[in-house]
Amino acid sequence: MKIELLYRDERVLGVKLQRYGPDELTGIRSVPGRKWQPEEKVWTIPYTLSAIGKLFEAYPDSRFNCDESLTREDPELAVKAMQHDEQEQKVLDPGESIWWNTKRCAELRDALRARGYSSRTIKAYVSQTRRFFAGMAESETEINDAAVQKYALALLDKGLSHAYVNQAISALKFYFRHVLKRSAANSYIRPKKENKLPDILSLGEVARLLKSLDNPKHRAMLYLTYTSGLRVSEVVRLRPQDCDRERNVVKVRQGKGRKDRQTLLSEAAVAALERYVQEEHPEEWLFPGQREGRHLTERSAQKVFEKALAQAGIAKQVSIHSLRHSFATHLLENGIDLRYIQELLGHQSVRTTERYTHVSKRDIGRIQSPLDRWES
Repeated sequence: MKIELLYRDERVLGVKLQRYGPDELTGIRSVPGRKWQPEEKVWTIPYTLSAIGKLFEAYPDSRFNCDESLTREDPELAVKAMQHDEQEQKVLDPGESIWWNTKRCAELRDALRARGYSSRTIKAYVSQTRRFFAGMAESETEINDAAVQKYALALLDKGLSHAYVNQAISALKFYFRHVLKRSAANSYIRPKKENKLPDILSLGEVARLLKSLDNPKHRAMLYLTYTSGLRVSEVVRLRPQDCDRERNVVKVRQGKGRKDRQTLLSEAAVAALERYVQEEHPEEWLFPGQREGRHLTERSAQKVFEKALAQAGIAKQVSIHSLRHSFATHLLENGIDLRYIQELLGHQSVRTTERYTHVSKRDIGRIQSPLDRWES
């Protein structure tokens, strides 16, 4: 039986069973803290190691799949969900070997830091490399290109995305070249990049979502995310001085690819921002977190968005990143040149920005279906 794990927030996971017979329900009912959500026809369990462990124990012969949001938020759990047998302990701790050990791990981190990779990329590459060596058979004495290719195919068979598999290949290529000091390999076959259209909210839905928020801090944060086209990693790291109200620009410091850029600061965002600043007086970070001296976490920002989504009565399966997609699409529909949108979003290539032409209704809305023309 297939079981799908759904990311809801930092405290709750959704569990969707393929079947809901008496035997299947016995398993989910053994998990402490489980709740049935009749409107969505899904169970929820606490997002804790103990609850997840109980779930795996209750369905030892089932196949677990994680939705895209959960795979992105918790890649370790994505692997664990598909290897919830005795091999799992090897994934978490592959053990010491000539190929992977504490020293090798430190060398990989240092090599990545020396080349200016972000902390997020360092964490991802180390995790990907650890998982690769954890899955290698103890009898294998040589790690070659064929082993990497076999591993990539195994990941695809487990249902992991092409982007995830490509990241694994990139991590291993880096490790072999800069840590094991092997020559660059050219024989890896990468899965074709998946072409997915971004999820878009209409302008009316965005307005409803923003108006549903009463908390000034949360309201200002989502206003800036949408009206400036920011990534969640960028908005939570803003400092008060980054919002220039005289020039109506927001300075994004060291965004994706370690690039600074400027984007617009709208009048609507300024109004929400001024109300928040007057009440809260943020100092080091524009949106501080609960821990002193730290900014709001990305997961907390996502949670704010999800709450606003529910309060606004919007049923679309979207994330906070959809505000950035919606910003770009709405600009395009209003006739703004693609090159300007590229600069505002900080895209290195205009080809990345061009995907918004596929979801814009500017031209599609002018086209009339042949049947509609016939009936009129």
